[in-house]
Amino acid sequence: MANALPHLDHLFVVERAASTDFNRGGQGNPKVRPVEHRAHGLQLRGELDRTLSEIDRERASVSVSEEELRALGSVIVLEGTDAAYPIEVDRLSSMSRHRTTPKRPKWLLLSVRPATETTPEQATIWVADAYRAQFLKLFEDYLTKLSTRADSARWSTAEGNPANQSLIANISRIRSAILADLWTSDGDPDSNSAVHWWELWLDSTNPHVDTLQGFLTAYDLRSLPRKIVMRDRIVVWVEATWKQLEVLPFTSVPIAEIRRPEFIDTVEDLPVTEQIEYVKDLADRIEPAPDHAPAVCHLDTGVFRAHLLLRDSLAETDHHTILGASGNDVHPQGHGTSMAGLALYGNLDPHLLSRDTIQLRHRLESVRMTPGHGEAHIDPVDYGTATVQAVSTPEIANPRRRVFCLTLSTRPDNPGEPTLWSAAVDALAAGTDSVRVGDEFQLVSAPDSDSARLIVVAAGNVDQYTLDHRTESDTSAVEDPAQAWNALTVGAYTEMTDAPQDPQYAGWDVLAAAGELSPHSRTSVMFNQRKWPIKPDICLEGGNVLSDGAQGFEPKHPLLSLRSTATSNDLALTSANATSAATAQAARLAALAMDRYPIYWPETIRGLLTHSAEWTPSMAREITSEQSKRGRLQLLRRYGWGVPTEDAVLNSSRQAVTLVSQDQFTPFEGDDYRMRRFRLHTLPWPSAVLEQLGATDVRLRLTLSYFIEPSASRRGWRQRYAYASHALRFDLQGALETQQQFIARINRDAQVDEDGSSRTATTTDRWLVGQNQRSLGSLHQDEWWGSGAELARCNSVAVYPVGGWWKNNGRQDRQNLPVRYALLLSLQTGEQDIDLYTPIANQLRVPIATEIAG
Repeated sequence: MANALPHLDHLFVVERAASTDFNRGGQGNPKVRPVEHRAHGLQLRGELDRTLSEIDRERASVSVSEEELRALGSVIVLEGTDAAYPIEVDRLSSMSRHRTTPKRPKWLLLSVRPATETTPEQATIWVADAYRAQFLKLFEDYLTKLSTRADSARWSTAEGNPANQSLIANISRIRSAILADLWTSDGDPDSNSAVHWWELWLDSTNPHVDTLQGFLTAYDLRSLPRKIVMRDRIVVWVEATWKQLEVLPFTSVPIAEIRRPEFIDTVEDLPVTEQIEYVKDLADRIEPAPDHAPAVCHLDTGVFRAHLLLRDSLAETDHHTILGASGNDVHPQGHGTSMAGLALYGNLDPHLLSRDTIQLRHRLESVRMTPGHGEAHIDPVDYGTATVQAVSTPEIANPRRRVFCLTLSTRPDNPGEPTLWSAAVDALAAGTDSVRVGDEFQLVSAPDSDSARLIVVAAGNVDQYTLDHRTESDTSAVEDPAQAWNALTVGAYTEMTDAPQDPQYAGWDVLAAAGELSPHSRTSVMFNQRKWPIKPDICLEGGNVLSDGAQGFEPKHPLLSLRSTATSNDLALTSANATSAATAQAARLAALAMDRYPIYWPETIRGLLTHSAEWTPSMAREITSEQSKRGRLQLLRRYGWGVPTEDAVLNSSRQAVTLVSQDQFTPFEGDDYRMRRFRLHTLPWPSAVLEQLGATDVRLRLTLSYFIEPSASRRGWRQRYAYASHALRFDLQGALETQQQFIARINRDAQVDEDGSSRTATTTDRWLVGQNQRSLGSLHQDEWWGSGAELARCNSVAVYPVGGWWKNNGRQDRQNLPVRYALLLSLQTGEQDIDLYTPIANQLRVPIATEIAG
């Protein structure tokens, strides 16, 4: 007879999706503020005239003699009223329509600040001198012309509608811009007389982008000899006083934003307790992986590769640095070396106490990204540039498959929002070319799916410990760049709850109970709930914290940490914890999956780790007892999708089968990027077995993983679908729907998603979090619970597109690019005598090994 076997492969589904055409409707109207248009138009026209005259006077006083610095455009600020009537920012960028010469910008949107309780919405724009008259004509037409266009029909009158009403009615004031209007970092800039480094974001579409060097020369200012080019922005760093830069809005330098610099410094302190035992015995039992095996590449403080447990898995040719000459670990406590040990072995304790042979399936790589003590700094290095260089270095040296493990982090100005660093991570993951020419890196060109990268990032650690550790974690937003959409972000949980025997800790106890979030870990509970991704995606062991019940905390006790490799000598052991340790373990699981399933894409491996995760009992009790889907979303922002195990990542079973599909299609057509197609997956369902289960519960988990191309500009971040190049959604055929009815519903729902409205689906009540909550970021996951008989009739899944900046910006060079995705589905039942795996494998013609009784 056939018995249940361990280590069944996940089932790879090939050619079971078809493209289906969309039948799409129109778009909605903007909300227009009711004003008396003649008085309002006269006011704004007068303010615009005065503002432009004021700019001309200011221009004349600029002490810059070079002709190329003379302003060829004016920076002005349009103020709105409140969030109820947003400015129609989509109309604040316009290009000329030359047929034979290159198009020129007439006016450009530089940045948008949303309305707050005390300040109105502010849109900062640049108006070319050559097109001032055309810009003024918008306001003249508002005063003198009537239109019946649909975009202003909401405020129609018997006489008609004022021209350009949807744009101008929501503007309350026009004034000239000052440098402070271009400040987009948190808090106020340091405007005293001190010299600081400033991060300038220039508009790369402006023909005068090269005039910055003339400005720096004229004012004798210092800049870094590098820059980052990202789609429509160039980022440079200048050392100056605030007063020296205040003249910039009145020159031709196309400054779009000024920010506080994101410079590389160091990583967080992590505990180290030296342990020297059983290392030689363990080293004798290790069989390293071959040179061509997948690798975990550490972007960290370097690695002490001479360690006995590391040197056979980390070749000298895979030991890199972007600073100085050596790739050795420069952290005082050997942070990079301890992470390398965890990425190679996991927690060393079980291996040290075992006598088993260890056959390794993956290797290590290392790129040092932080300067050592006494080592000359290459001026302040920004995180984005450093990461691009660190990623490209091992790729040039060795073409093997790899997962990047990034455990460095820093505090973001605005939690959850994209930064230069997180945008660089997203661009690298999407396969964007990272070409270095001297000290310049161009991060964003057309993405190449074949060059996609899996980047695993630490969520970051809390700054302090409190007795109410969960509240501390919930109010500590994940650090930069863990908000990156394409990254696999890892938080920490813990099962370590043993109290030490040392009398010094008599009466002390651990903060977190077994299976809870680690007290070290950050969450995304404080993120904008409707815009930014759910982070972390998964959790892994990160250790616990001891407390005396008052104000005493011990976050570094070895008993509540993981064992790993250290730097004091080639036999040393140390302790490691927090989200860095969790991230190193996640990178190990990803490398093992790459070895087991070599045809899986990086998007697929990322999806597989979240798809295989399970909540601990304590997490599951909270999540399943929460009745509202919004409340469950909050808990997901704390725990992610739980904890993946090595067995679940690598194997299916007869009662828990995972299907994996990799697909791509070109959803955008025409100059207007109409989305005419979606993908319909017909599932190889074990319908007879499911119907046999009757009313017995079955769990279906679906995961959709894809990479977006980021937009790094802050311009339009408050707009829906402004950061991602595109988005995808999935839905399941309802038990009472025919396939034709399901296709019709997907057409309706895709239109609603495109318009930015909430929607409901026929199976929503069966989903754990639902469509409106799960469709964040570029990794979407949900669970459907129901009876086997009901699920037997749900045998189709649709994957459909939603527009992003590719569509919004009408990018011709992105028009015909295919998008690819991984779709993972798993069925699970608690009935031990039910075999879900075999009937699916038979449909897919996958041979199954069996044991024959003698």
